[in-house]
Amino acid sequence: MATLNWLRSMLAASALLSMSGMVLAQSLPVSVNASGNTANVVIGLPGKTLADVSLVFTDASGLNVSSLGVSAQRINISDPALLARLPDPGLTLPSAALPLLITIEPPSQGGLSFRGTGRIEVHTHALEYTVGSSYRLLKAQLGGKFHDITDEVAQGSVRARGTYGGFSQFLIVTDLRASSNVIDAKIDALRIRVAALPAGERPAFTALLDDAETAIAGTDYAAALAAIDAFRGRADRRGGQHLANEWRATRDVDNQAGELAAGAATLRFGVAYLRDFGQ
Repeated sequence: MATLNWLRSMLAASALLSMSGMVLAQSLPVSVNASGNTANVVIGLPGKTLADVSLVFTDASGLNVSSLGVSAQRINISDPALLARLPDPGLTLPSAALPLLITIEPPSQGGLSFRGTGRIEVHTHALEYTVGSSYRLLKAQLGGKFHDITDEVAQGSVRARGTYGGFSQFLIVTDLRASSNVIDAKIDALRIRVAALPAGERPAFTALLDDAETAIAGTDYAAALAAIDAFRGRADRRGGQHLANEWRATRDVDNQAGELAAGAATLRFGVAYLRDFGQ
């Protein structure tokens, strides 16, 4: 049964990559354990682990091995279809040491749902951590454009962490873009999300983004981080009653509060990085 499930996951991974227009280089075996609010994934063969992935949910329902829908592929980092999906193909660079694409695409009838946000960590010994590391964790909808969701990069050898309000594809790259440009992109993405909220919810979130942007321009990073924290706190508080705050495998609802909180988490990382390491 385990062999059959593995084969099915590999066939599903092949189909997903075909849908996204990418050249399938090699599907990798994955081992998944899941229960309660956590899931752990080992990518690679026994004794030849390429990466460990952990997922922690705030409030998950129906989380199990079959409902999560995990697959992994060793990719061609020069594939034009892949490069076209990156924020800046000349400055966001997949690593030859870790040519790994992780897909988490829960089946629509699998029953998985969660409220608020979740957190992902990709842990690998294939990359070497340095202080002020430029490694970043990117996320994309299936076949879509990748964007930075990093909220922490830690040692051991590299642990890239991010917050999410939904899925489905993850990739670690070296990001050589100017910090200010990355921050601008994250603020723009949050403004787009705010614009899609109910009209009565927009002004307060917009004002907090304005405050953060003004403080960043004036290099008042303490004030910027305070505004970002207030933005995330408001998203968390408004979720459930005033804003939708659930992700479901049926994809019939937009996790507004979760996506706002996730965007604030990675914006906070970007501002703190700019404060500590400059451009």
